[in-house]
Order: sequence, then C-alpha cells, then structure tokens
Amino acid sequence: MKRTSNLLLVLLAVILTACGGTSRTVPVTGRKQTVYSDNATFLSQSLTEYSSYVKSAKLSTNANNTAMVRRVGQRLANAVETYLKNNGYADEVRNYNWEFNLVQDKQANAFCMPGGKIVVYEGLLPITQTEPALAIVLGHEIAHAVAYHSSEQYQNEIKKQTIGQIGGAVLSAAGMGVNTANTISQLYGLGSQMATLKYSRGHETEADHIGLIFAAMAGYDPNEAVTFWQRMAQSGGSGTPTWLSTHPSDAQRIANINKLLPEAMKYYNAAKGNTTTTTTKKKTTKSTAKTPKTSGTFRVK
Repeated sequence: MKRTSNLLLVLLAVILTACGGTSRTVPVTGRKQTVYSDNATFLSQSLTEYSSYVKSAKLSTNANNTAMVRRVGQRLANAVETYLKNNGYADEVRNYNWEFNLVQDKQANAFCMPGGKIVVYEGLLPITQTEPALAIVLGHEIAHAVAYHSSEQYQNEIKKQTIGQIGGAVLSAAGMGVNTANTISQLYGLGSQMATLKYSRGHETEADHIGLIFAAMAGYDPNEAVTFWQRMAQSGGSGTPTWLSTHPSDAQRIANINKLLPEAMKYYNAAKGNTTTTTTKKKTTKSTAKTPKTSGTFRVK
C-alpha cells in the first residue's frame, strides 16, 4: 500500500508539471481558463493548416455573397478589436489576422481557426438569409477565436493523455492484474471522452453568448439569433441525444439566447445610439476539401 501511495504521489507531481498552461480570463463571460502556453507556435501551426485547407478548397464564385461575408465579418472584427483594446486585452489584438472566406459546400456550416481565419459554407446562406443573421454565425465563430477555445481544448488533451499514459504505468506497478487494469483504463477512456463532449458543449454555449454580444456591438440586432435558430431547427439535423453531442440542441440554444437578449440589447442600443434597453420577445419553436481541426464548427449536421 505504501508503494502504491508513493506512486500516486509521483503521478500527481508529474501530472501537475506536464499539464501546466497559462491562466486567462475569457472576454465577455469572465470565465477563468487554462490555455496552451506556447501561443506563438500554436498560431503558426494553425495558420499552416488553414493555408493548406484554402489551397484545396473551392472558393465561392458568387462575388456578391463573398463580398457580403467579408463585409459583415470585417465589421464584426472591427467592433471586437475595439472591445478588446478597451477591456484589458489590447496585447492580444496582434494575434488576429482576420480572414473571411466563402467556399463551395452544400453543408449548412462554418468553422474558425485560431488567429481569426473563418470559413463559411455556401449551404448556410439559404438559412441565414439576412446580414444580421449572418452576423450571428460569424460572431459565434469569432467568439471561438477570441475565447481561445482551440488552445484550451489542446491543453485539455495534453492533460488527458498524460493522465492516461502515467495511470497505466501506476496500475501495473501497483501489482494490479492485467484484466483489471485494462478494464479501469477502458472506463477511464469512456469517462474522459464523455468529459470532452460536455466540455465542447460548454464551448459552443459560450461562443453563442460571446458571439451574440459581438454581433450586438457591431450594430446587428441580436433578436435575429432567435429567428435564425428557428430556421436552422426547421432545416433538420442530427438526432443524436444532447448528452452525446458536442453541440447543444437548437431548442436549447434558442432558450439560452432568449435569456441573453436583455444583456445583448444593451450593447446593441449603445451601438445604435439608443437609450432604451427593451427587447422584443420572440416565440420559440422547436466540399471536397477536408475540413481542418478548428476551434469549433458552427454546427455538425
């Protein structure tokens, strides 16, 4: 027992050392997080992956739609950078080199790479329909970048892998039978996977929150988020249970957004020069190119 206890102490010490990261506060929500410490390398690797994707993707040939995506995206980026500079994140602005592309893909989706590289699929435009609704999508993707979700997920993966690798060695050294050790390792793997799924839903919900505020800051009516998600729900999607999905359900998203509308409307009214903070309640109803690893896709159908 003493040997096992000593091994567990060693395990804890190694984990604490190997899993170290950088502490940070997420803009808008104020959540404390731990992100990968080597941000420069992380951004460089992400840019390499993004560049490879863009070379293989088929960019949209629709000049008007492409211009719209870039116009709305840049308007959001300008508002976000102003917010960051005014709220203690001025040193992070240099990390973003915003780029917004529209690609030929029938999926109703979009994704974001760290550093502000955002791609929208043409299949999403029939559902967004309006520029304010498109701003909700782009605000969500920008939020993933600004909240360092990719870096946080990467740091979390390092932690899980370290625990899994060292844990197996500890079980073996403690004299535990091979079958028992394998069973525990499998259970750990399942539990770890479920934790990751929940973690991703948390990121998606946070991106909805931050993105809604960003859209409002840029002068886009946040009420558009409700009608957009109603259209998204009507368009169909995966029947995967919420607890096994990396994304919250459309109905859950709509409910969350309705709760956030009073907060978002304060930013919207400020952007529009209004003094009132009332909000309109809306009725809620229920490519050939390989997509690179991202901060988070808008929705996986």
